[in-house]
Amino acid sequence: MEGKLILRDIQKIYQKGSVSVEALKGINLLIEKGEFLSIMGPSGSGKTTLLNIIGCLDVPTKGEVIYDGVALKNLKEDELSEYRKKNIGFIFQSYNLIPVLTVKENIELPLVVEKKLSPAEREKRVMELIEAVGLKGMENRYPRELSGGQEQRVAIARALVKKPLLVLADEPTANLDSVTAEEIIEIMKQMNEIEKTTFIFSTHDPRVEKHAKRLIILKDGQIASDEGR
Repeated sequence: MEGKLILRDIQKIYQKGSVSVEALKGINLLIEKGEFLSIMGPSGSGKTTLLNIIGCLDVPTKGEVIYDGVALKNLKEDELSEYRKKNIGFIFQSYNLIPVLTVKENIELPLVVEKKLSPAEREKRVMELIEAVGLKGMENRYPRELSGGQEQRVAIARALVKKPLLVLADEPTANLDSVTAEEIIEIMKQMNEIEKTTFIFSTHDPRVEKHAKRLIILKDGQIASDEGR
């Protein structure tokens, strides 16, 4: 099935001098297309490492990741980078917007880099997303002119603009007040339902946990529980 993510016996060992640190200890997961899933656990449980491996930012020491029928270990470094650009969107707690670009230009940037759509097609896609995340009329503002919640809305639209199979969100509500955080979660839920994009969150935030349709708890590099809602 398109968009299915399979993790088989994922292990990750880091070398710190003469000491080996086992961050992940045999993770097995099947994630279907369109899931709205939260990964939680204490600091040091392996959340960030797992997210980085799923996002093709890191490679496992052992095991394999199969995504959309593609065994990622068989890809060369440049192929892996291209695969990541095409199929995976990222949302970070720090927003990572480019300050000299407007809202519209920040959202459009992944499409400009990809060079696959005409200017008219890019315009249509970007403006649809600007409206969907509640930023209509703000497309020509710069990040310094936005609130934190508005910046995160831009980041969500940017992550979704290329219609990725998967969006990885690392603590997306960490810097937001309660009301804004709920609004941001609702936007992501709507985009999950409309676009059928898979969302995977790494978070400590119980507000995100409350809305997740599946909750995975990590402890000491292993899955302590995997609960559907």
